[in-house]
Amino acid sequence: MSVDKFAVLKKYFGYEVFREGQEQLIDSILSGRDCMGIMPTGAGKSICFQVPAMCMDGVTIVISPLISLMKDQVNSLTQSGINTAFINSSLNEKQISRVYENIKQGIYKIIYIAPERLEDGVFNDFIANIEVSMVTVDEAHCISQWGQDFRPSYVKIIDFIENLPKRPIISAFTATATPAVREDISILLKLKNPDILITGFNRQNLYFEVQKPKDKFVALLTFLSSRRDKFGIVYCSTRATVEDVCERLNNSGYNASRYHAGLGDNERRENQEDFLFDRVQIMAATNAFGMGIDKSNVGFVVHYNMPKNIESYYQEAGRAGRDGENADCLLLYSGSDVRTNMYIIEHNNDAVYADLKTELMLKERDRQRLKEMTFYCHTNDCLRAYILKYFAEKPENFCGNCGNCNKNYENTDITVESQKILSCVVRLKGNYGIKMVIDVLRGSKNERIVNLKFNELSTYNISCLSEKQLREIINHLVLYEYLTISNDGYFVLKLGEKYKEILYNNQKIEMKLIKTIEKEKEIKIAKEEKVQKVNQKLFDELKKIRLEIANEQNVPAFVVLADSSLTGMCLKLPKNNEELLKVSGIGQVKLERYGKYFLKIINDFLENEHPGNTINTIVEELPNKVAYNDIEISDEAATISTIADRINCILMQNSEKKLSGMKINEWLVSEKYLFFDENEKGEIIKKPTEKGIEIGIISLKRFIRGEEKDVNYYNKTAQKMIVDCLDEIIEFKVKK
Repeated sequence: MSVDKFAVLKKYFGYEVFREGQEQLIDSILSGRDCMGIMPTGAGKSICFQVPAMCMDGVTIVISPLISLMKDQVNSLTQSGINTAFINSSLNEKQISRVYENIKQGIYKIIYIAPERLEDGVFNDFIANIEVSMVTVDEAHCISQWGQDFRPSYVKIIDFIENLPKRPIISAFTATATPAVREDISILLKLKNPDILITGFNRQNLYFEVQKPKDKFVALLTFLSSRRDKFGIVYCSTRATVEDVCERLNNSGYNASRYHAGLGDNERRENQEDFLFDRVQIMAATNAFGMGIDKSNVGFVVHYNMPKNIESYYQEAGRAGRDGENADCLLLYSGSDVRTNMYIIEHNNDAVYADLKTELMLKERDRQRLKEMTFYCHTNDCLRAYILKYFAEKPENFCGNCGNCNKNYENTDITVESQKILSCVVRLKGNYGIKMVIDVLRGSKNERIVNLKFNELSTYNISCLSEKQLREIINHLVLYEYLTISNDGYFVLKLGEKYKEILYNNQKIEMKLIKTIEKEKEIKIAKEEKVQKVNQKLFDELKKIRLEIANEQNVPAFVVLADSSLTGMCLKLPKNNEELLKVSGIGQVKLERYGKYFLKIINDFLENEHPGNTINTIVEELPNKVAYNDIEISDEAATISTIADRINCILMQNSEKKLSGMKINEWLVSEKYLFFDENEKGEIIKKPTEKGIEIGIISLKRFIRGEEKDVNYYNKTAQKMIVDCLDEIIEFKVKK
């Protein structure tokens, strides 16, 4: 069988070219060579085995860990015109027999199975009489005990392969694998001279941020207030937290559902489908809501609690932005997250260990990974670089698109404070945790310190820093190995390998700390902007017809077409089949099935909006009034002075008079978005009302020129409201 890979790519998947790494792996498979692809979530791993499966004789067996993942993949492939099936516990015997019969008749090219199916004698006897061209192991890290999601059933894969009459090509794919896990995959699957491709772990469209709020739920609501039109996941470490967060989100006006292992199978399935089919906006879930989530339009992932390792965090965060659009990954950290994860590590009843020695070794490994995850939450360096370095890459230390790179940091000399901390650890003989060290340094008079006579130590009451500042410095010293935290579950602070450099060799040490005096100019996130504007009315109409088609087919909307394809239609405005085929994501099969529906919407739009015009003559009708659409509205919260500057950039281009931030504030007061209040110093300040808070005005304490001030910040929704009401604000100014 000789089928051109590019013809398959265009006909079934609607793409003209391969993404980075895809063609190399496909060529290796087609030449008969084993391969391993380490590619980030959303990079197109599936195409690497689906395209060659269509080009080769015989059947490709894809081993996948989750039923939901199989179902999504089969739905997506079927919509693209590829006959595919799965065999798992969700099918009854009659349905499985029908799949077997269809395989015999050559109807299916790709069969998805769960690893447990490999131990089924009936399945093995049947497959022995079928030509198997390739066995693909998806989520291949599950085979390694060094991986974050080890599954004993994966170890049986090689036995299944070796019992086949003829050895097939073996391909393995995963998004998260350290060098040790990669080596394990290759050895355990007995890959022969494999082509190992690592495209890199960097997902440039993801924005990473860590917050340490006093109230996590308030921080979550603040984050969500500017993302009411986005779908997202909120990961929680326990079932109880999932229940609490889900209930509070619904009480706060959000459409949220829940997912955890304590729910019945039917409810889990229904809740998951509600999320996949866009019937709910937010899924609050434990990590049980895992690898089977193939929803492309997830705009954010929030970790309400810190996960227990970087691999899990990156895999879960990576479920955002699979469509290539910008997406946000926020982690809300607190010290209790560490204790919760340590408890889970020590009392994991689901874990299966070969013997006591293996159990002790793997728990030690998990504790070390928890440390690495905790360091991520404490580092003031680039968050993206931290993740990439963990996976053995060598990135720049500034990405410009994470919470740390966009904070107003300055390098601060912490040598003296570090010497005080290290000296205190020495005097406590490395037998106590961080809190005790901080209490001694700050001169706490609590009963335990007095009873232990730590108030008589030379390091007692020698620091004037706050507990938060000392904790930050201690975390920095741990991160750079001047201190270490024991892995025995007690979190004892001990001297690290490099402590002598500071304590005895007077080595200077600096760390990044947030400046106490803020710059007036805000640091902006460098995000690529689309030059062309998408017509929202047309986009909504295309979404509407897509939803109708999806409901008819009983599949999620993104399986019919991704949002990026709808955006492409809005930008290119195709009028016929030939032009529609040029839109990325639309292949011959989807054109034949759905093309006429989308073309009708586009042509109706063109006729109604621009009667008598062709696509070549359509231009934006420029109104005589100021083009307010050109005023920048940022994803990040901005001060009123910044908003005023952006407005004035456009007003002055159109010979309009400037509008001051003070006048905008006066209008906001008149409209009851702000009210006058008195602060602790007796000064009159403007604070947001409930109405103002609802649209996204947030009051925060900030240091300005050495003094603590109340500053109002306006999120994306609040900025848009001000811009939308500019005519009214200008008229208000004139009247005043």
